[in-house]
Amino acid sequence: MNDIELISPVDGSVLVRRRPLDADAAQAVVARTRVAQREWAARPLEERIALIGAGVARLTEMRDATAAELALMMGRPIRFGGGELNGVNARSDYMCQIAADTLAPQVIEDSESFRRYLAREALGVVLVIAPWNYPYLTAINTIVPALAAGNAVVLKHASQTLLAGERLAQAFHSAGIPADVFQNVVLDHQTTESLIAARAFDFINFTGSVAGGRAIERAAAGTFVPLGLELGGKDPGYVRADANLEAAVDTLMDGAMFNSGQCCCGIERIYVHESLYDAFVEKAVTWVNALRLGDPRDPETTLGPMAHLRFARTVRDQIAEAVAQGARALIDPANFPQDDGGAYLAPQILVDVDHGMRVMVEESFGPVVGIMKVADDEEAIRLMNDSPYGLTASIWTEDYDTAAAIGARIETGTVFMNRADYLDPALCWTGCKDTGRGGSLSWLGYLSVTRPKSYHLKKV
Repeated sequence: MNDIELISPVDGSVLVRRRPLDADAAQAVVARTRVAQREWAARPLEERIALIGAGVARLTEMRDATAAELALMMGRPIRFGGGELNGVNARSDYMCQIAADTLAPQVIEDSESFRRYLAREALGVVLVIAPWNYPYLTAINTIVPALAAGNAVVLKHASQTLLAGERLAQAFHSAGIPADVFQNVVLDHQTTESLIAARAFDFINFTGSVAGGRAIERAAAGTFVPLGLELGGKDPGYVRADANLEAAVDTLMDGAMFNSGQCCCGIERIYVHESLYDAFVEKAVTWVNALRLGDPRDPETTLGPMAHLRFARTVRDQIAEAVAQGARALIDPANFPQDDGGAYLAPQILVDVDHGMRVMVEESFGPVVGIMKVADDEEAIRLMNDSPYGLTASIWTEDYDTAAAIGARIETGTVFMNRADYLDPALCWTGCKDTGRGGSLSWLGYLSVTRPKSYHLKKV
């Protein structure tokens, strides 16, 4: 069995090398976790919540170390690296706050003759397959409600962010969560799929590519194990004639370029009303040219390398194809001499684009965005829906009712008005079409990691 190597995009060196578990060792881990889960579920909810909070606090104490590791593992500039833990705290705090009310039995009748109620019960062992782009935030979305509800968790982190999984385990274990209740494991694809096919887990949450989601579904076929799948995205922004132009440019371009465009809900295509189009494009170009591409360990860097050479290659290919088909690239690569043809990739804005170009319909997951002119809401809605994905959509207007009415016609999981690239823990994080199925966060997030159990008790 070959080691799994984490190649740093900073300099192409091997940052981490880990040996994956073989099939027997992996099965032993799951067996221990299943035994430990029963004792964990028997603990009072308040005790589980307190240990989760302590674990997140321990992780927060590692902020400087995790920021430095993120820079080396996946290229996020160190100036932004610590911010991810702010989101971890916000989501963890909210999910813990609502746990008691959400998990409490719903009493239908409690009389002299009958006691009838609906309870929610932990599923058992939850597998979390976490991605590299936000390695703490995406994982915590499922880890916290799963543990709070009484499940045990097996975490398999992406090879690009192996150290994030180890940090999570270190934090939770040092806070007192038993090692067998929260297990961080290194697995190859074959072993992972064989465990899933053998029904080793009671719920599987996967965040990653559409191809990866299909592989998970194939492995789970016939097991009847529930899946949560957050897959690809091609999130649109729509700037109406009544939009605040400055705010729209600043938020949408940040949504397109932050984390080198490697965000699940990043903005990948923008539609602008014809009355604002020229001004929007001009300001967007100025905004992007102010970015600084470079070594993510440099505090002055605002745009780091992409996480892997193959990711950068995909974006370069999409840009080249679009230009060959008639698109115009507005960012002069000379403004970003750090672009080395490898992981360090200059940002790009494309105009004169259409939906016959891959860059407007296929996921890019990089620092490129296409901008199209539209005549009205109808054209914008048609174009926003012309996508196999549906995660978020960002509408720019000054009218709540208009945003809601447009949002009701968009095939998407979340509708934003005058913001983008953001997760509210009180709202369900979900998608439609090829973006996947299931939901996390909010009270609905607890439904994924528990099952209903009905009690119909009669006195005779």
